[in-house]
Amino acid sequence: QKQMVEIAKALTFDANIIIFDEPTASLTQREVSALFEIIGNLKKEGLGIVYISHRLEEIFEICDRVTVIRDGQYISTKKVGDTNKDELVADMVGRKMGNYYPKAEAKIGKELLRVEHYYDEGFLEDISFSLKKGEILGFAGLAGAGRTELMESLCGFTGKAAGKVMLEGKEIVIRDYKDAMANGLVYVSEDRGKFGLIVDMSIEQNISLPQLEKFAGKMGMINTKKEQETGDRYIKDVGIKAPAADFLVANLSGGNQQKVSVSKALALNPKILILDEPTRGVDVNAKAEIHKIISDLTQKGLTIIMISSELPELLGMCDRIYVMKDGYIAGCFDREEVTQEKILTVALESKKQAKA
Repeated sequence: QKQMVEIAKALTFDANIIIFDEPTASLTQREVSALFEIIGNLKKEGLGIVYISHRLEEIFEICDRVTVIRDGQYISTKKVGDTNKDELVADMVGRKMGNYYPKAEAKIGKELLRVEHYYDEGFLEDISFSLKKGEILGFAGLAGAGRTELMESLCGFTGKAAGKVMLEGKEIVIRDYKDAMANGLVYVSEDRGKFGLIVDMSIEQNISLPQLEKFAGKMGMINTKKEQETGDRYIKDVGIKAPAADFLVANLSGGNQQKVSVSKALALNPKILILDEPTRGVDVNAKAEIHKIISDLTQKGLTIIMISSELPELLGMCDRIYVMKDGYIAGCFDREEVTQEKILTVALESKKQAKA
């Protein structure tokens, strides 16, 4: 709704050219369709539209020409009808991309987490699901389905839900996020700028922030050498493109900021890493890099829950996918059987149909 207000504000100006910068990043599919209809009407009225997006399918749906810029340099301009996704991606990353979702086979073990009859009045309704060690478990659903609310509640951000949470066969109680971290549940927010990072601080400071007591030396002073060494390690391990660990996060690209968010979570040594929209607002190359990081982590034994609005991402990376609707789980699919059509059918059907 905030995004639609921002768009409405732009339309009040008597403009000849309107620049849309990632306008659909926070929109539902219905709102995207409404926006595209508005853009179509503006074109008919003779306005010029500059449309910036990482979502290539949108470029092919509404644009006439497409220009690729990489690392601050002009690369190419093509008529949309004369190119395809693979050509654009090759221009964007400087090479051909063979695999957008480099999921490696990981050893999936015994049940690690079980949630039973989880309930939060007004948000979540009698939710039960399980998670196995080494698994990438996806959560799909339309905007407002309750996926983020469920994970934030499990991690103690709301502190008012009821139900049973079993970790490694033992019931746990999570009253706040400190309890969640102590039990090995670590959450990476969908909004890294608002909830994930302090962008005016350095990479090393962001990574150390959730556990400053571990970086404290004598008299409670921060051990800056240890902080720097940790920052340098994650710059190398996660592939953050920055000159040094004291580099300000504000000066990083969206993809590298997201890598800092993930590094900050990994430094807590989680048993379960919850990634909420892990590739939102990052370019194609950074998406592939983040997917590779996720795949490598599961091979090392980490267990991951992934929330994503991009169905190809869920299908390409997850072992199982739960579908949520209106605060309840409407369906579950194994990797071998799932399709976009099946997910959307369950996500759109009525509650009566889903329970049948």
